Amino acid sequence: MAIGNWTGVSEFILVSFSSLPTEIQSLLFLAFLIIYLVTLMGNSLIILVTLADPILHSPMYFFLRNLSFLEIGFNLVIVPKMLGTLLARDTTISFLGCATQMYFFFFFGVAECFLLATMAYDRYVAICSPLHYPVIMSKRTRIKLALASWFPGFPVATVQTMWLFSFPFCGTNKVNHFFCDSPPVLRLVCADTALFEIYAIIGTVLVVMTPCLLILCSYTRIAAAILRIPSAKGKHKAFSTCSSHLLVVSLFYVSSSLTYFRPKSNNSPESKKLLSLSYTVVTPMLNPIIYSLRNKEVKNSFSRTIHKALTLRKSIP
Repeated sequence: MAIGNWTGVSEFILVSFSSLPTEIQSLLFLAFLIIYLVTLMGNSLIILVTLADPILHSPMYFFLRNLSFLEIGFNLVIVPKMLGTLLARDTTISFLGCATQMYFFFFFGVAECFLLATMAYDRYVAICSPLHYPVIMSKRTRIKLALASWFPGFPVATVQTMWLFSFPFCGTNKVNHFFCDSPPVLRLVCADTALFEIYAIIGTVLVVMTPCLLILCSYTRIAAAILRIPSAKGKHKAFSTCSSHLLVVSLFYVSSSLTYFRPKSNNSPESKKLLSLSYTVVTPMLNPIIYSLRNKEVKNSFSRTIHKALTLRKSIP
């Protein structure tokens, strides 16, 4: 319904990769489908194995289960719709669907930032205070830390999504992205968004930089503690306990920082789509692989779980 020069928008069109030839879109669909299935399977296996094996009931694997659950949710929010746009060429998304997708994108993104900081703190306690680790990271404490990691996503997602979708939209309803992210949707608004943009910038910096600083503080203390270990074997063992987390943190923060903190002159829609793919599609797939390949306990647990499953199957007549 038109109101003056404003248009009541009931749905949006996700431009996604529609500018590419049909053959390329088909190849992208196949590639993203494989990545999506590997992501769901890998993170589900991490959750199941760390729950099934008593050896992996330590705080580190409790937080790893939270991360895997978060990655599954993150993928479910973004990838199915993207696959639909590539396969069925169904690029439309309802007004409510767009708002819902944006809400959960913010929620899971913020939660991941703080959960990675919590995991860094866990590694700090394990390496710098190993004798007090079981007491400090008790079951009650780890649950509180997990809840504290998930909670910030609710107010950030609620305020930013409700505020953005309270603006009037006019002209085109084409979102030049493969999901409803804030910047491309904001471009469709026909109102003064200066205050919202200031809030969004401050909020993004706080949400990204606060956990990042906590991670840096934790790893500064960890590095100092490792350097004090006299033997090379001891140093390697201590570093190996946090190398997987450090790699996951690097992947997440490098890709997200390049996406949201690049100068606008260097931030074309197409380059942003490629960078967004790295932390919305690729990183969630790599996380379980990194923890599986670089963690001996997880690899051994996988082997034991598979062996038990095969033994149980053989015993069934």
